[in-house]
Amino acid sequence: MKKQAGCGLAGKKKKMLKSMTAFGRARGTSGSGDKDITTELKSVNSRFMDLSVRLPRSYSFLEEKIKAYLTERGISRGKIEVSVSVDLLRQEDVEITLDEAVAASYIKALETLRDTFGLRDDISTMRVAQNKDIFIEKKAEDDLERDWDDVRRVLGEAVDMFLAAREREGANLRADLLGKVDSLRDMAKTVEKLSAADVENYTEKLEARIRQLLDKNDLSFDDSRILTEVGIFADRVAIDEELVRLGSHFKAFEEIIDAPEAAGRKLDFLVQEINREINTIGSKANNTEIAHLVVEMKTVVEKIREQIQNLE
Repeated sequence: MKKQAGCGLAGKKKKMLKSMTAFGRARGTSGSGDKDITTELKSVNSRFMDLSVRLPRSYSFLEEKIKAYLTERGISRGKIEVSVSVDLLRQEDVEITLDEAVAASYIKALETLRDTFGLRDDISTMRVAQNKDIFIEKKAEDDLERDWDDVRRVLGEAVDMFLAAREREGANLRADLLGKVDSLRDMAKTVEKLSAADVENYTEKLEARIRQLLDKNDLSFDDSRILTEVGIFADRVAIDEELVRLGSHFKAFEEIIDAPEAAGRKLDFLVQEINREINTIGSKANNTEIAHLVVEMKTVVEKIREQIQNLE
């Protein structure tokens, strides 16, 4: 592989490239040993941070704390789903009361289900009690903090696994993307050689054609004027500037991919610029080989564009 990222990043701390696709899961017991806690995170790509948290009703107060904690851990992009489940192993110092409004609504729904479909009436206390949402768990303030400490510890283990998965996939994406950029650079060099020969041939043929037309029509033209006109037409098919900008874009791509900031959005914009230069080359070049290379380059660029959609 050719010279890679880092050449313009001296002194800057490198950050592992991260994929937005990942999964993490952890399970543990609370400090007091009375709860079994399971936390799970999964994510897919998204242009922005789209975070949803699913918690037991009595732990709903933790939602904002969990969101803040994930931000502190450096998770800034992706469609992320977090779920937390808590099973009581034993009950200590907790007052359970009935949410009468929820219970009444739940019983009414069961009665409607029974009457609508002519079902056997087996609505009982124990059956209704299976819906845990009808109960309210009252806790002291110190219990709330203890609950957060317990959940955060297990959540932290899941986040560790989640971030490690993001970095592993990010490393795979980095290698693949740099390989594709190298292939684009190689094709650009081939285009440069073909274009140089093409412009020279084009210039010679154009000059010969102008002189032929002048002779045929018994006209005379100053040689410097002919060369000027030939030069103007030759400039129209020359792609030197586009190739120089492409080289600059390739270098920027390698620098961004190893920069400490999130790379996804910057690379997305840069790929648009790379595609624009390749399109211009395709419209200017009057050469079948170059035209074929342009199609191949556009195919590689599209693959790169698809890959970077998964980067944070």
